Amino acid sequence: MNWKTLIEQESAKGYYQKLQDTLKKRRLTQSIYPCEDDVFKAFEYTPYSDVKVVIVGQDPYHQPGQAMGLSFSVPKDWPLPKSLINIFKELDDDLCIHNTHGDLSSWAQQGVLLLNTILTVEDSKPLSHKNIGWETFTDRVLSELGKREKPIVFVLWGKKAQDKKQLIDKHHYFIESSHPSPLGAYRGFIGSHPFSKINDYLIKTGQSPINWSNHV
Repeated sequence: MNWKTLIEQESAKGYYQKLQDTLKKRRLTQSIYPCEDDVFKAFEYTPYSDVKVVIVGQDPYHQPGQAMGLSFSVPKDWPLPKSLINIFKELDDDLCIHNTHGDLSSWAQQGVLLLNTILTVEDSKPLSHKNIGWETFTDRVLSELGKREKPIVFVLWGKKAQDKKQLIDKHHYFIESSHPSPLGAYRGFIGSHPFSKINDYLIKTGQSPINWSNHV
């Protein structure tokens, strides 16, 4: 399997064609993020065969210039969103790594698939593209990864991400906690030390650990 094949298979299905028609119509009257060229950026940065870790997000950031096609990531010159501030606080506490900008491309290039379950959003309208078809597409992505024999670390922050566990074979490794958003961070995310757990597991399974510093 590779992402090109998967996307081609899904694009032949009715739900996907309807999804693309919906997006085409909405783009005529709405600002939609990320830009068309970045919608599949996560798959460009992290080929199927290279995936070691999956961090499941919900939908893209919904302000101009924020969304870049990678869950939780923003361009280097953009202020850190609140969830990412908490992620970086936990990273600092866990591994003493202090990231100061929000571009997580270096994570993706090391095998961390930064996957939102909904890949587009309208300006200032979070979850505005819920139930237009993206969930069907990303469920297929998670299912294919879940069938892979080589173990993957699935990072499921918050209940919506944890609901996706049913798509994934149980021989993989799961890291679950509350969401790093301000509402959820102190209900289990803070103090959960996910980054060291990921690297410990990768080393245990003969895989190279992730350099979580984004200043590489």
